[in-house]
Amino acid sequence: MNTPLTTRQGAYFCFGSQGPWVVLSHSLATDHTFWEPQINALVRSGWRVLAYDTRGHGTSPCPPGPWSLDDLADDALALLDQLNIDRAHFVGLSMGGMIGQHLALKAPQRLASLVLSCTSSAYPPGARALWDERIALVRSQGMQGVVAGTLERWFTPTYRAENPGMMARIAHMIRRTPIEGYAACAQAIVTLNTTGRLGGIRCPVLVISAQDDPGTPPAMHDIIEAAIPGARRARLSGAHLCNIESADAYNQALTDFLNSLR
Repeated sequence: MNTPLTTRQGAYFCFGSQGPWVVLSHSLATDHTFWEPQINALVRSGWRVLAYDTRGHGTSPCPPGPWSLDDLADDALALLDQLNIDRAHFVGLSMGGMIGQHLALKAPQRLASLVLSCTSSAYPPGARALWDERIALVRSQGMQGVVAGTLERWFTPTYRAENPGMMARIAHMIRRTPIEGYAACAQAIVTLNTTGRLGGIRCPVLVISAQDDPGTPPAMHDIIEAAIPGARRARLSGAHLCNIESADAYNQALTDFLNSLR
């Protein structure tokens, strides 16, 4: 992976030398490196890729919270401004998809398209207690306290058993996430409620769901697909991080969608 570059918004990484820009926004408790299968596929297909570490993650700074999803979308927008990128294709998974929704609603002229992967447009009221429990756990036990449960949600049992090296890599990514970065982003996530506004998104949209995703199941993606005019849908196997577990199928769906917009 490339050496990190930095702006006031944090660390970012550029790949490829030509083609339209594709911006990759990662999930909670990860960093830009979990996009490696997609970065390679996109560069081979003639795209330039901007992958960045969300605030409080990876090598980006962790300013004092609380933060909102609008704040995280503003970070992405400011990064585009500083790099003089007028328009880009935005790909988000989980938290990254939530950021993408806010960005598309806030600055629609900046997005050439939007890919919403394994994400949601709202959480039920009971979700706040669950997220509060996870935040309390990391504050009392450190990030190690959520590693096992997170891996169980993110990958199917078969994939976990057959890929111990990848599980070790993702576990390390979770453990090195700053506690306050995790907590502040989790507090932002639980406020998510864009469903009623999704009809205002006018750029081409691809919605990607995974059939065994317990955190953002296909039914959540049905709501998003129905709310956005002309949204396309890809249904993949695997669990929450289907960009890793079902990387080939994810890459095919992603590159097919982007290439159709050239």
